[in-house]
Amino acid sequence: MSPSPWQLLVVLLIVLVIFGTKKLRNVGSDLGGAVKGFRSAMNEAEQTTEQIAESTDQQDADFDTTPTEETRKDG
Repeated sequence: MSPSPWQLLVVLLIVLVIFGTKKLRNVGSDLGGAVKGFRSAMNEAEQTTEQIAESTDQQDADFDTTPTEETRKDG
């Protein structure tokens, strides 16, 4: 059971009366800054993960160049 638009409007008016417009504007600004910082951190973590994946791909062993039984000179 979801609240109707009228119920949401009444709750919004009560919050507006209690906190005032200036306080709500500050809260909205702080919330927006937090979301922006979170997105930035997520993008940075994704880029770091990609860089680590690329560097490990370059460091993998190349098994095609290992000597075989025929090319070893063990004596």
